[in-house]
Amino acid sequence: MTDSPALAPGASELFQLLRDGAPRTRAELAKSTGLARSTIAARVEELMRMGLVTAVADKVSTGGRPPSQFALNPAARVVIAADLGASHATVAVSDLAGVVLAQSSEPIDIADGPDSVLAWLLDVARRLLAQVGRDDASVAAIGIGVPGPVEHSSGRPSNPPIMPGWDRFDIPGRLQEHLPVPVLVDNDVNTMALGERAAAWPAVDDLLFIKIATGIGAGLISDGQLRRGAQGAAGDIGHVHVARGGDVPCTCGNRGCLEALASGPAIARGLRAIGVDARTSNDVVELVKRGNVEAIQAVRQAGRDIGEVLTTCVSLVNPSVIAVGGSMARVGEHLIAGIREVVYSRSAPLATAHLSIVQSATGADAGVLGAGMLAIEHALSHDVLASTSLRA
Repeated sequence: MTDSPALAPGASELFQLLRDGAPRTRAELAKSTGLARSTIAARVEELMRMGLVTAVADKVSTGGRPPSQFALNPAARVVIAADLGASHATVAVSDLAGVVLAQSSEPIDIADGPDSVLAWLLDVARRLLAQVGRDDASVAAIGIGVPGPVEHSSGRPSNPPIMPGWDRFDIPGRLQEHLPVPVLVDNDVNTMALGERAAAWPAVDDLLFIKIATGIGAGLISDGQLRRGAQGAAGDIGHVHVARGGDVPCTCGNRGCLEALASGPAIARGLRAIGVDARTSNDVVELVKRGNVEAIQAVRQAGRDIGEVLTTCVSLVNPSVIAVGGSMARVGEHLIAGIREVVYSRSAPLATAHLSIVQSATGADAGVLGAGMLAIEHALSHDVLASTSLRA
């Protein structure tokens, strides 16, 4: 598929209605849009010719000829999604409905730098494309989540602490040298929020995703939209000061940050201080699973510390769902119980009346699912389709 002239006036708006995948007849589309039936017929024909819309099984007729229905054609294009972590990464090829067609997870070292990691990403992506019978020309966009702050407007990481060599690197520009399609880059917790909502909470417009791992961060969806803030730094709750923090040093240079108390490495460090052999976050998880009392108590306290910060978030943005993910979420209910204990007791009753605080339903797949949604939302947005369409 290749870029072609823009869609006719009204066609992009019509397509946005059909993007949810629900089949609609011409009459239903006319009623929803207020457009004349003849205009609807012409726009549907154009969208079908471009491969964006397809006819689906007819509705049951009440007499006479059954009405034809139309919906998004998810096979019109594919997107490449990548969730890059510090030591592990997942790449996937998805259709326009966000369904993963092929996926590969492999160990990487983000510290190897952008040249090595992005070359690996392209190699894996092309292998997956071949696996599902597609090629470069079928790719509508690429979405990438990275473990560090990102200037969203440019797709460049900004002083990422665990990504040496990546600061201000032009990720989109490098990938577009090999695959000339839009490239969207975001912080990994933002992509996780998108993935969690799309897969587990599609009807929820206000969701807070909390990633608890080596660091702690939040992805905020409000009124159905991902909120990044003025510079893309929204959700950096790991460096909020907490009461119990005192003078505990943090990697950011400050003291008393949430991350310095409640991240995986911080919990492990606290356990070592009382004689429990816990060198890594994985050690903490295993100790909790084996019923180690000290580890369970430490995790519960970490949950309380996180809950202290989330109480302010709940008062400020009033989410319906707080989903807890990241590697430390594997400890299960002990961590979430600590969060609930503080949030439910300290927040206003109105803010928590219908608030669910739950473990992430998408787990390790949240990031790659969200990276796919990031690419899809851009490729199928009104602004993009209004300026250049995707012709089969």
